[in-house]
Amino acid sequence: MEPATAPSPRISVCMAAYNGARHIEEQIASILPEIGPDDELVVVNDCSTDATSDLVAGVNDPRIRLINADRNVGYVRTFERALGEARGEYVFLSDQDDVWLPGRVERMISALDGRNMVVSNCRHVEGPSGRFHDIRLKAADSDHTVRNLAGIVVGYRLHWGCAMAFRRVLLAQILPFPAYMDESHDQWIATVGNVNRSIVYLEEDTILHRLHGENLTPSGIRSASKILRARLAFVRNLATALRRFRQVGAV
Repeated sequence: MEPATAPSPRISVCMAAYNGARHIEEQIASILPEIGPDDELVVVNDCSTDATSDLVAGVNDPRIRLINADRNVGYVRTFERALGEARGEYVFLSDQDDVWLPGRVERMISALDGRNMVVSNCRHVEGPSGRFHDIRLKAADSDHTVRNLAGIVVGYRLHWGCAMAFRRVLLAQILPFPAYMDESHDQWIATVGNVNRSIVYLEEDTILHRLHGENLTPSGIRSASKILRARLAFVRNLATALRRFRQVGAV
């Protein structure tokens, strides 16, 4: 008899890890109860110099797929690799230092209601919050495609990657990330969801999002030139997403 084929995961959680020893065990502990026995947590370790890899391996759960990168490529390309490894029908992004609130997975999947992407709000904790952290997504805006895309470019419609989930069918348009992109992969993914007119905003908080020195801009201020470069990149993202949408077709 041929060996039985392992069931395909329903849920893939994709995490980019780098020097996350301080919080990664707590984050993993909040994720594992949310996924089923055949689901997976894909952790791509971007050449951490601390105990991140050992701590993840030490959890000793068969649902965890730990991938240790050969070289450091930064968080954007690490998330790209993690998404490329995903096998589940529903794909969730995860930071290494947040905490998932109980019931998160099923609430987000239920919120899809025929759509292909869902983005919730976050409860920001520990560090000082700025004006961007106070931006809240509203369910009523889910169908305002043009306004949402304009908001991504201008900066008033913020989508946190750690608060995202989508059906794997969107990976055909999301991957590969544009070659020019070196930040804001979450806004790229949100652009794809909006271009497909298949995104829904879940107003409730589904995670505790830690704010600390490693994920905050110093003093909360970005230079005008950096802001301009980011806005131009978002315009390029929109053009790229529209081109892929036309190539692949609506999903």
